[in-house]
Amino acid sequence: MANEVLLVSKETLNDMKQHYTTYLKPSTPPGGLFAAKKGAVNITAYNSGKVLFQGAGSDREAAVWQKKATIVPAKNKPSSSINIPLPKGFSSWSVIGSDEVGTGSYFGPLTVVAAYVDQSQLGLLKELGVRDSKEMKDPEIIRVAKYLITFLPHSLLNVMPEKYNAIQPTMTQGKMKAVLHNQALGHVLTKISPQKPDGILIDQFELPATYFKHISDQPNQIKESVYFQTKGEGHHLAVAAASIIARYAFLKGLDELTAKAGLKIPSGAGSNVDLIAAKLLKKGGLPLLGKYAKLHFANTEKAKKISGLR
Repeated sequence: MANEVLLVSKETLNDMKQHYTTYLKPSTPPGGLFAAKKGAVNITAYNSGKVLFQGAGSDREAAVWQKKATIVPAKNKPSSSINIPLPKGFSSWSVIGSDEVGTGSYFGPLTVVAAYVDQSQLGLLKELGVRDSKEMKDPEIIRVAKYLITFLPHSLLNVMPEKYNAIQPTMTQGKMKAVLHNQALGHVLTKISPQKPDGILIDQFELPATYFKHISDQPNQIKESVYFQTKGEGHHLAVAAASIIARYAFLKGLDELTAKAGLKIPSGAGSNVDLIAAKLLKKGGLPLLGKYAKLHFANTEKAKKISGLR
């Protein structure tokens, strides 16, 4: 049986329980917080923070939460695959960093950005306040990103919901992200050629072996000097810069959708999102909602229930 295991915080556990409210089972195993079944996928969350996804499509369902979690390797996979130590002095190298935004948000695009930072630019980026985007408020992210895009070689790939929904039935979110990262990295390598980076750092969202399996069918596979780290923005400013640009593009995407919908389109996957989705469903059904939201999220079923359109 296919399975994925994530390790999450207590806060995320509670978010997950709320997210799967309509799919909860009446009983939980010893030590369990909740158990749910969504389609063919069984989800079991334990008080320890471990969450087990079992069944066909488990990788797709787990991918919704991977940005908020640590990926626990299966017993037949080497645990050393996660966060292999970077070479000494890596933070001062000339690096292409890549990150993505929007994977856990029901509304808005899936955005992937790769950006090249030469070692001579590290001081400037620090002066600009480039750091982990989660420590920055949106106005600062927008201000810094607008400056970064004027001089950093980068590639921005924005998959809006309508295109995302067209791709998603035949491609897991994990594979979609891997393919986008690979494409963005290739674009930046072309932009800076014949110059080459000292290394490439991908903000890790899955095991390296899984990532390379996902891109194995791509015509241009970027594999040389590629490193993976969770919380990659803390290991090199190139990833932090990529994350800031990606967040900026994601916010612009939400603004575009807000203007089109005539009502505020929020980020995230909480109960406020379900109410907006229900309004869109009442107005134009799934065809309309699919222009704004990632339809495979559990929020779609919740919105149907709220709107009475089941």
